Amino acid sequence: MGVPTSYETLLCHVDDRVLRVTLNRPDRHNAFNDKLAAELQSLWRALRFDDDIRAIVLTGQGDKAFCTGIDRSWSVPQPDSPFMIDDPGLLLGPKTAGLWKPVIAAVNGMACGGAFYLLGECETIIAAEHATFFDPHTTYGMAASFEPILLYGQMPFGELCRLALMGSHERMTAQRAHQIGFVQDVVPAADLLDTANAIAQAIASQPAAAVQGTLRSLWAAREMGRAQALAMAPHLVTLGNQAEALAEGQAAFASGQRIEPRLR
Repeated sequence: MGVPTSYETLLCHVDDRVLRVTLNRPDRHNAFNDKLAAELQSLWRALRFDDDIRAIVLTGQGDKAFCTGIDRSWSVPQPDSPFMIDDPGLLLGPKTAGLWKPVIAAVNGMACGGAFYLLGECETIIAAEHATFFDPHTTYGMAASFEPILLYGQMPFGELCRLALMGSHERMTAQRAHQIGFVQDVVPAADLLDTANAIAQAIASQPAAAVQGTLRSLWAAREMGRAQALAMAPHLVTLGNQAEALAEGQAAFASGQRIEPRLR
């Protein structure tokens, strides 16, 4: 099953076993509307059936913004009851869509507000040197709730509080985001996609079942209590250590060829 390509708000490019997905609304700083949210959810769900794609690079079109959250010109109807909310941002995340393939974010400018629905479900973040991170909710009289909850565990609590509470009064630089571990690499803008693609290609070169089993284990540890996550571990090992993957790994070791790792 091939990757769908007929999208209005997304650009898709396949390089070997890696799919690059580009949010393509640069005139709106890649903010999401109903079309982008629906198309991205559709893509994530379709990728569950495409075994040829083993890793994804996610970025935004242009050099100004990765994503600036919801398009403020889009009015989302809400139920009258205060006990229910219709949040379109929940359509954006790959994990929420049931996709357990690694997603590498390549942040090419501003990432703010609803962009954290995406970054909160990525495995590693590469940022261009000019990238910035902020959440303007409080400045505009709104509580930031889903966004900081989704980012919980990706940055120290004090830094997350600062990001969520300062609104538009402060932006976290790529360099600061790297210092606190939220971003794993900061590179010149010209090197951003090549860096993200190299990481994705390295991950994609390994047996898919082993990668996906490891990925599921990592998210179990993040989302569950320690005892719950450890209880899942034997089942994930059994599912992930498939005979053909083990044979592939053993053959690679027996060949005598060794991978030259990059240092960072």
